[in-house]
Amino acid sequence: MIEQLSEAFESACEKLECNLLEMDGEADHVHLLIAYPAKLAVSIMVNNLKSVSSRRIRILNTHIPRQSKSAAIWSRSYFACSAGGATIETLREYVQSQATPE
Repeated sequence: MIEQLSEAFESACEKLECNLLEMDGEADHVHLLIAYPAKLAVSIMVNNLKSVSSRRIRILNTHIPRQSKSAAIWSRSYFACSAGGATIETLREYVQSQATPE
C-alpha cells in the first residue's frame, strides 16, 4: 500500500505545483518531505493529499469499507513543520529511516 500512497501523493503534488522529495512511513502514519510554493496554504495541501490518496486507496483496495468512521484512512489531524536550518539531505535521511510498512 505504501507504493499506492506514494503514487497518489506524487499525483496530488503535481497538480498543486509541489515536489514530493521523499516519502516513507510506518503502519499508522507517513512522513512526507515536500517543496511547495509559498502561495499554497499547508492546510490546503494536506487536505488535497489526504483526499487524493484516500480515493486512490479505496479504488485499488475494494476490501476497505467506505461508509463507516472506523474505515477512515486518515485522521483529521496532521503535523507539519518547516525545515528550518536542516539541509534537504538531512531531512531525506530522516524520512528514509522510518520503518516502512509491508
